[in-house]
Amino acid sequence: MATNPSPSAALPIDAALPGLLAALDAGPSAVLVAPPGAGKTTRVPLALLDAPWLGAAGRIILLEPRRLAARGAAERMAATLGQRVGETVGLRVRLGSKISRATRIEVVTEGVFTRMILDDPELSGIGAVIFDEFHERSLDADLGLALALDAQSGLRDDLRILVMSATLDGARVSRLMGDARIVESEGRAYPVETRHTERDPNRRIEDAMADAILRALRADPGSVLAFLPGQGEIRRVATLLSERIDESTEIAPLYGALPPAEQDRAVAPAPPGTRKVVLATSIAETSLTIEGVRIVVDSGLSRVPLYEPGIGLTRLVTARASRASVDQRRGRAGRTEPGICHRLWSEAATSALELFTRPEILAADLSGLLLDCAAWGVSDPATLSFLDAPPAPALAEARAMLRDLAALDADGRLTETGRALRAIPLPPRLARMVVAAAGFGRAREAADLAAILVERGLGGDDADLSVRADRFARDRGTRASDMRRLARGWAEQAAGFAGAVTTADFSGAGALLALAYPDRVARSRGRDGEFVMSNGRAGRVDPASALAREPFLVVADIAGTAASGRILAAAAITLDDIEAAFAERIDSVTQVVFDKGSRSLRARASRRLGAATLGERILPVPLDAASAVILARGIAGLGLDSLPWTPALAQWRSRLSFLRAAEGEAWPDLSDAALSASVENWLAPEIEGRTGLDAVTADDLGRALNALLPWDMRHRLDAEAPTHVEVPTGSRIPIDYDAEGGPVLAVRVQELFGLDRHPAIAGGRVPLVLHLLSPASRPIQITKDLPGFWRGSWSAVRAEMRGRYPRHPWPDDPLTEPPTRRVKPRGT
Repeated sequence: MATNPSPSAALPIDAALPGLLAALDAGPSAVLVAPPGAGKTTRVPLALLDAPWLGAAGRIILLEPRRLAARGAAERMAATLGQRVGETVGLRVRLGSKISRATRIEVVTEGVFTRMILDDPELSGIGAVIFDEFHERSLDADLGLALALDAQSGLRDDLRILVMSATLDGARVSRLMGDARIVESEGRAYPVETRHTERDPNRRIEDAMADAILRALRADPGSVLAFLPGQGEIRRVATLLSERIDESTEIAPLYGALPPAEQDRAVAPAPPGTRKVVLATSIAETSLTIEGVRIVVDSGLSRVPLYEPGIGLTRLVTARASRASVDQRRGRAGRTEPGICHRLWSEAATSALELFTRPEILAADLSGLLLDCAAWGVSDPATLSFLDAPPAPALAEARAMLRDLAALDADGRLTETGRALRAIPLPPRLARMVVAAAGFGRAREAADLAAILVERGLGGDDADLSVRADRFARDRGTRASDMRRLARGWAEQAAGFAGAVTTADFSGAGALLALAYPDRVARSRGRDGEFVMSNGRAGRVDPASALAREPFLVVADIAGTAASGRILAAAAITLDDIEAAFAERIDSVTQVVFDKGSRSLRARASRRLGAATLGERILPVPLDAASAVILARGIAGLGLDSLPWTPALAQWRSRLSFLRAAEGEAWPDLSDAALSASVENWLAPEIEGRTGLDAVTADDLGRALNALLPWDMRHRLDAEAPTHVEVPTGSRIPIDYDAEGGPVLAVRVQELFGLDRHPAIAGGRVPLVLHLLSPASRPIQITKDLPGFWRGSWSAVRAEMRGRYPRHPWPDDPLTEPPTRRVKPRGT
């Protein structure tokens, strides 16, 4: 692991220790804010060993967010005492513990502490609990602090609680802890020069990072720590660099799924005469000092989990790191000497970053938290002291899921099944899988599958969990052996609870996985590895994977957008196993749908598990009212202009719309929006028995529209908005109600001779817009005042038209001229 200054070397935290000891002497809680490099992780627990309130046999629990940090802290403190881990300083993590009777400081991961306090709420023999790097705000840390504060207030008023952080709103945490005293320490950091290079958004992050690392290596001496969002990007950057650098520079990946030996190699100093490029996730932001690193290259990105309560799915997304996070990363370059930080974004963009990393409790699956709270005796987590309250939607989803697993009763209390699930140190879904599988003798297979899912990288990274399970079984490495031992313990525990969950007897990775994720049974869409899950979420597996050719999968892990994610872990399942496992959840549905392509109805009977279709067959379309409604809505979706409108029907609609505009809402609204919104009421009754748009006739449409107009208003429609106007020649001229500017009557001017009043409709209130036409039916004048036209413009029109149309009458006084549709006889 990383080296540390000798025990005698002064560290910045030393100046703050007297004040911290005094604060914990005076009260049960304190907050320590100390920048990276201050030495808080290793100095503070050792300094508290002699505190009078601890006593000679009292133990201290130090919580670290990750196993790598926990191992490093334990080893450095043990080395300070000239001992090995397992003596005064012990370690307790998932893959092994080194604890003895002499142990007084236990370094544990946050999840381990949660189980410790739930198993022993009084924390017997423990005098102090220290939450290190609390600014990372993991779900386990928030829950652990809430439980510790509850135990302190109700069971252990002598218990000391210390929260330590590098970047934290100390005042806010102090209030949560009953106005605990805040102690601050100066850090020890060397100056770091920051250089910004804005990344082309169209370039892959791997290409941009590889180029930036190479530039940094050429420009300055020293080893490089590069921050990337995830292990996929780390592997790709490592490949790019290996092709472009010589053997004098070592490339060392660093992420949580690596075996401990490889993590240790990454943080160890580079051999003499060589340099090192450490490609790390956010695991390297805090708690680590890597000797020789004086250059940081930061992508500015992080991979974070995002929980979607609506579908009960946690997906991994790539997001901008917070300002506190990028400051932590920058500080890595100045831990041992002056350094340089290269950032792949503009300097101005830093101010737009979120101030702190979003707490996991605000974006996580809360089923485990809710189950732990129930085991604590609390049905409502809001009664505990959380720095940020758990979101109500995520809590509601977690309650529903735990009730579905029979882990909680209607009042939120732990059931027998819930106690069985909580007894196994796994997330509730995976614990349920192991316990259920124990009921038919498959607990060990289920436990191995759970081990692969909780220990990232175990068995490789193939999307097919069956492949991973085979590799895991053959892996003789230390980590795999340790996980098999753990899995064996889970299976043995589950055997004692096998009666708590009953299910059908079936095996296979997919069938077992379905016990944990019934909402993620997925049906193939038959193209390019696309699937739709029973929760409605879409996902896609690599088309080259054998999984892409499977008809059904169960999905355990997915990344990407909510619309369509990339399936990272899944297993095939047979239809027989789905039916055996979910017989009570499978619905048989007869469905009639409107097919836009054929503009007609289609009927099918399907068997569905949630949104996933297990099978279907075509049926004749039922000729009933329900089908008519579906057809009507489908037509509306195409647009009402797709209906068989005749000129007469179009005019009828326009006449009625004219009267609504002229007289008000007593007349029905026949706009497209209104008709589309109510199509099932007016159109559906008239098209019952039809199965497609092509079968709908103009008569059907006419009857449907006429039914919208009350009987007593139909006479008024004809009287006030007539279809035609009879002009003095006796001709019946149709009115155009769709014309801009109002209803239009287009008529040859000779047919209006002798008419001394302007034609009007709507009881004489609305004058028609007269389009006066020449004998060739071309407009010669538009008017709303015919008498005024005769008196005024007629003489000019007459002068122009009589030369153009000499065989038509153009009298001096049109009011005394008889109207005519004919030309003058020849010779007159």
